[in-house]
Amino acid sequence: MLLAGIFFAIMQVMVKYVPHLPAVEVVFFRSLFSLVASYVILKKQNIPLFGNNKKLLVLRGASGALGLITFFYTLQNIPLASAVTLQYLSPVFTTILGIFIVREKVNPIRFLYFAIAFGGVLVIEGFDPRISIQYTLIGVSSGFFAGLAYNIIRKLKGTEHPLVIVFYFPLVTLPIVGIWSYFNWVMPTGWDWLLLLGIGLFTQLAQYFMTMAYQHANLAKITSLNYIGILYALVFGFIFFGETFNLLTYLGMGLVLIGVILNIRSNK
Repeated sequence: MLLAGIFFAIMQVMVKYVPHLPAVEVVFFRSLFSLVASYVILKKQNIPLFGNNKKLLVLRGASGALGLITFFYTLQNIPLASAVTLQYLSPVFTTILGIFIVREKVNPIRFLYFAIAFGGVLVIEGFDPRISIQYTLIGVSSGFFAGLAYNIIRKLKGTEHPLVIVFYFPLVTLPIVGIWSYFNWVMPTGWDWLLLLGIGLFTQLAQYFMTMAYQHANLAKITSLNYIGILYALVFGFIFFGETFNLLTYLGMGLVLIGVILNIRSNK
């Protein structure tokens, strides 16, 4: 899980190094890498590519695409740690949407935890002049679409092979971002190509190690390790981009993490 967090953090740094390329185009290259890698693995293991519940699989791919595009957009335009913090709202949205999508019952105390997390977002937006309301809403929406994708994955539990679900993400994403990129193409130059390859490679490695962790360890013990990613983002943001924050912004980040972690622990 720690390796997965490091690889995700390296990928996020690489995304910030290509701000001159549209976020949608970066998602295009990342999805192309993922599609090829997923296809090779599925064929090697003789697993049918297109699954059973195609409608839900397509919807999962579309929600994942929107979540990734909005996340990459915030990575390119606001401080690294702030973008990561906003995306960490996904467990909150997963729980809220789960009430309606998978009919889960929610302990009323968890709404207090939701309020703490969203209060942290308001503190970040209100006390960091680099983060406008527009970027805040886009960052929050990345967490929303990720939460929607996780609920659809839960609906697909038991009916689809995990690798098929992974395969549908780039399968659906590529046509969407490909059409947009065709009309808005910005040609990568020089080191851009290596950075784009690295984004695809490190994302794939991160997902691989994260999947291994969830498959072989106690969920309650490793879930919280995911949030060490905010520390990586703070350190990498300072080292590579000279990003610093005022005390109230750190307070806002802390409130988001407290609200999210309390929300997750209330499941146990």
